[in-house]
Amino acid sequence: MSAIELKQANLANLPGNVTVPAYARETLVPSIVHIGVGGFFRAHQAVYLDDLLALPGQEHAQWGYCGVGLLAHDAAMRDAMRAQDGMYTVVERSAAGDTARIIGCIGDYLYAPDEPQAVLEKLADPGTRIVALTITEGGYYVNQGTGEFDAQHPDIVHELAHPESPRCSFGYLAAALALRRERGLAPFTIMSCDNLQNNGDVTRKMLLAFVALRDGDLARWLASDGSFPNSMVDRITPATTDEHRALVRDSFGIIDAWPVVCEPFRQWVIEDEFPQGRPAWELVGAQMTHDVLPYEKMKLRLLNASHQALCYIGMQLGYTFAHEAMEDPGIRALVRRMMDDEVTPLLDEVEGIDLARYKDTLIERFSNPAVRDQLARIGTEGSARIPKFVLPSVREALAKGGSIELLAFTVACWFRYLEGHDEAGREMPLNDPYAARLRALALQGGADAAALLSLRELFGELSDTAAFTQAVGQSLASLYGLGARAALEQIVA
Repeated sequence: MSAIELKQANLANLPGNVTVPAYARETLVPSIVHIGVGGFFRAHQAVYLDDLLALPGQEHAQWGYCGVGLLAHDAAMRDAMRAQDGMYTVVERSAAGDTARIIGCIGDYLYAPDEPQAVLEKLADPGTRIVALTITEGGYYVNQGTGEFDAQHPDIVHELAHPESPRCSFGYLAAALALRRERGLAPFTIMSCDNLQNNGDVTRKMLLAFVALRDGDLARWLASDGSFPNSMVDRITPATTDEHRALVRDSFGIIDAWPVVCEPFRQWVIEDEFPQGRPAWELVGAQMTHDVLPYEKMKLRLLNASHQALCYIGMQLGYTFAHEAMEDPGIRALVRRMMDDEVTPLLDEVEGIDLARYKDTLIERFSNPAVRDQLARIGTEGSARIPKFVLPSVREALAKGGSIELLAFTVACWFRYLEGHDEAGREMPLNDPYAARLRALALQGGADAAALLSLRELFGELSDTAAFTQAVGQSLASLYGLGARAALEQIVA
């Protein structure tokens, strides 16, 4: 049987082992605008809404997504989504096998570089009640050293000079909010779904700082009437590859230009602050709460920091995928000991969570061979991820007199990775907004960590903290002097 192109008209002809939307897609109301329609959003938030719309009584609940792409490479996603009537395949992969479903809750997709006015009008539309964001950890313009807004970032410099021609998410949000205020509309709820501790609070602080530079009255209005709920999101989702497209075609008979593959596990904890209304996410497994922080802290300090620990040393040792790295006894010991010995003592009890079991589950998830999560994906934007996932534990451990040896080794592994080549001389990809500067400092410093540790916008006061700089320096010297394998064995011995 030949594979079938994914389109609305072909849903009834898809194989029986593929789940298709059980609701009338033509009745969708795109009242949620999502900026950053990447793999994670499509495997996580969109799946929750798709589940909700399939419930009896929810199919006419006036919810649906309008996706927005801001970056040049989002043109490919636009083309795929429009050709497929906004639909795509989600494949969950585990040792038990693969399952496939079609997600149908995205009713429209706008590509901002080609249609900026359409994006602004959609954001300013009275029917838009929530604007959600997955714009990566680096998309909030935080100076990592001070925790304040980075007004010197090139994106922000452009937005302030050309407020009528926005390019980045903050520029579009500010311009659309100004239109809403002029038209007598309340601000939409702004919901970050990125891996930031207190992501709603961070979004509020950074966006208000930006808006205040544009229009003080608009900033005061947004501060008074806006809502920025915190949330914690979790699902391991590797980047889509041609291998995934072939899997969807050969195993499920679907021609899909941009499927998404993920693990079965998913979690979403959301602060219930939505003055314009929200979907009943709690009906499909999301946890609505008034205190996200304990869940965020647990997840970012354990899962996300452990991802940083395994990916940089893993790439230096020649591994490509997370499960391969986790099969290495040294890397497995590094991850487990960092979680148990250095991070867990910093965590509070989390209601409903057995912390020991949670860590066991993380090891199982990292080791899932079916997901084939790329280490290069996990290591993307280290300049944003190391300060957000690793350094908070360093600071807290130093304040409490705890150990930072393995956390510092993780930072040193990132420094060594920035040089650009693994143990065998193979090039390691560097995807970071500060790539050129980081690479230059890594080459300048070599085995001496001082050059990279001088980046106060990343390390803040830790640049002058002897316990930290010495620990990182010793580990980096070992990585260069002994090699990655011997340095790893030494640190976990």
